Amino acid sequence: MNETDPHDGQRVLRLGPAPEVARLTAVMLHGRGAAADDMIALAREVKAPDVAFLAPQAAGNTWYPYSFLTPMERNEPWLTSALTTVGRLIASLESQGVPADRIAVMGFSQGACLTLEYAARNARRYAAVIGLSGGLIGPPGTPRNYSGSLDSTPVFLGCSDVDQHIPIERVHESSEVLRQLGANVDERIYPGMGHTVNTDELVAVRKLLGTFG
Repeated sequence: MNETDPHDGQRVLRLGPAPEVARLTAVMLHGRGAAADDMIALAREVKAPDVAFLAPQAAGNTWYPYSFLTPMERNEPWLTSALTTVGRLIASLESQGVPADRIAVMGFSQGACLTLEYAARNARRYAAVIGLSGGLIGPPGTPRNYSGSLDSTPVFLGCSDVDQHIPIERVHESSEVLRQLGANVDERIYPGMGHTVNTDELVAVRKLLGTFG
């Protein structure tokens, strides 16, 4: 393992057509202790045969070792490596002729946190940004001095009001920050839901990716 870039060289699972011929490409980021295979299983539930799904694998099945609310320096170099992994994958897609506005970035739990942080740090028009049970990374009071514009990118944030990992206040803060960056944010809070993905969220994902199966 590369000690300064621990996620470099990890596998990327794929489902669907090649990105260069797909209607959209979705980059899917798994949660802590999970794997790329879990996101491919979720992709199968989305039922979008004309979408290319790419699911990178985190080294050791975790993108960073501590809570997303921990001071960022404690999660280094894993956090920077994780963000770099997403960036490399998107750059590779662009080199194949797939522009950012045909790329959706989505994740669950730790992968959702990584998704939202990547989009905020690299603001531009994407096909969609989807955070399922996640929020922007950093301890309370973290400055959100992001630049650029999400240029009306549709953003979906879904989370329980009692999620044991994701404080509802961070979901609200993330929604507001992304709106200030120019995103069209759909935030949905589900009373009493566990740390999971529900049917309403799956329907929302299908709509964002332009499929209604």
